[in-house]
Amino acid sequence: MPRIAPTLYEFVELDNGDYLKVTEACMRIFDRTEFLRVNRARARIKVLIDKIGIDAFRDDVESELRGDWVSERDFSLDEILYEHDEQANVPAARSRYASANGDRRAFDRFASSNVAAQRQRGFATIEVKIPRGDLTPEQLRGLGEIMRRYTGGYARTTNHQNLVLRWVRDGSAYEVWRALAALGLGDAGADEITDVVSCPGTDSCKLGITSSMGLNRAVSERVTEMAIDDPLTRRIHIKMSGCPNGCSQHHIADIGFYGASIKVGERTIPAYIPHIGGSYEGGEVRYGTRLKSRLPARRVPDAVQRWLDLYESDRADGETFGAYAQRVGPSRFEAQVKDLTMPIEFSLETMNQFIDFNRDAPFVVQRGEGECAV
Repeated sequence: MPRIAPTLYEFVELDNGDYLKVTEACMRIFDRTEFLRVNRARARIKVLIDKIGIDAFRDDVESELRGDWVSERDFSLDEILYEHDEQANVPAARSRYASANGDRRAFDRFASSNVAAQRQRGFATIEVKIPRGDLTPEQLRGLGEIMRRYTGGYARTTNHQNLVLRWVRDGSAYEVWRALAALGLGDAGADEITDVVSCPGTDSCKLGITSSMGLNRAVSERVTEMAIDDPLTRRIHIKMSGCPNGCSQHHIADIGFYGASIKVGERTIPAYIPHIGGSYEGGEVRYGTRLKSRLPARRVPDAVQRWLDLYESDRADGETFGAYAQRVGPSRFEAQVKDLTMPIEFSLETMNQFIDFNRDAPFVVQRGEGECAV
């Protein structure tokens, strides 16, 4: 039941401790709201907000902040705020750096999509595209060496399953790219259409229904094969979750999917339900529209290709995918893949449809208790 969070306050101060006080007040109210404990699946603060409204909740917070507990404790940040000067550990500038010699196209493409200028003059950030968020031990050790040599030993994770190297000196960007490429991590297209995001799905999650990691690989391979060079199409984000929960953020993707199933007699097909037209960039957050379509997992890459082809052939000049989806509506997308949703009869020719990605046995829905329910 995802929804855009309402605003409690536009701003609370950090240094005077208001940030901590307001946070604790919210937690105290949530903790003593007994009706949320009746059903564990609905034990969420969003359920409380739905019931009483954000204005009433704000009144409760302000009342809570008048309690004795506020004056009884020290909310100073002096002992708990971790501050570290990363710039102080950046390697010293060198007189010479390696540079591209000859064909620069691969590096230039990487630089255009993965490298961005920092606010601090002379430094850049480099986003490392990590397929499916997976790293081998060798890649992780190699990244550690790159970080020690070029960033002072630090990196940041992103919620798109990538890593960001900060405080990279402008002159060393080419050297960093070569080192990443040697690890198999030098691909361009960070946060672009080929940078597909997925949750672990049934590979490791007890709540997973389908292998979203396997679908990630299949969709990534398909859009890579399409050799997309249209700049607007490259900006499309594709995300998928292995169940209706939103771990991969599929609700706000341009094209999103969540895992489901299709019953065919006594057998079951792994499937996905699509969302179209979500957005999270440029300050606006918009949830995509759930289509009235249920696609067998193995047909999802075909559906993605059809939607991309439709968008490129039917859009207005300069129209983004999100704007196009809002203009034509969900029925246009549903009609484009209607034949892909048709039932499949089990046979030797169709057996593959009944086996999920990364599996070698017929698909069966198996769900266990999630971490939050143990």
